[in-house]
Amino acid sequence: MKYLGIDYGRKKIGLAISEGKLAEPMKVIRYKDIKLLVQQIKQIIQKENIEIIVVGISEGEMAEESKKFAKEIGAEVFDETLTSQDAISLSIQAGTGRKKRKKMEDAYAATIMLQNYLDSR
Repeated sequence: MKYLGIDYGRKKIGLAISEGKLAEPMKVIRYKDIKLLVQQIKQIIQKENIEIIVVGISEGEMAEESKKFAKEIGAEVFDETLTSQDAISLSIQAGTGRKKRKKMEDAYAATIMLQNYLDSR
């Protein structure tokens, strides 16, 4: 089974992928138009033969936006509380340079969220 994890944000999203028990970072997509983003995600889902999509949700207003986005792409939702902070901490511990860390931190957060989802199943 192939999974896609998404760390949703208002200007960019992080993507992670898994074909088994381990999630790995895929990429970060910056966007301005949510409709174009939805099309782009649907293309990735089709191209990669994704079977399950998981969008991380946090709290408050962003949680509502994340749920709406998840519904648009036919995704499940899963708690992502503190994944961004965990991603930063783990990449610092791994010795990832600041420039690369900043560029990929949303994908790392998506990876942690997707891994937590996989571990919970």
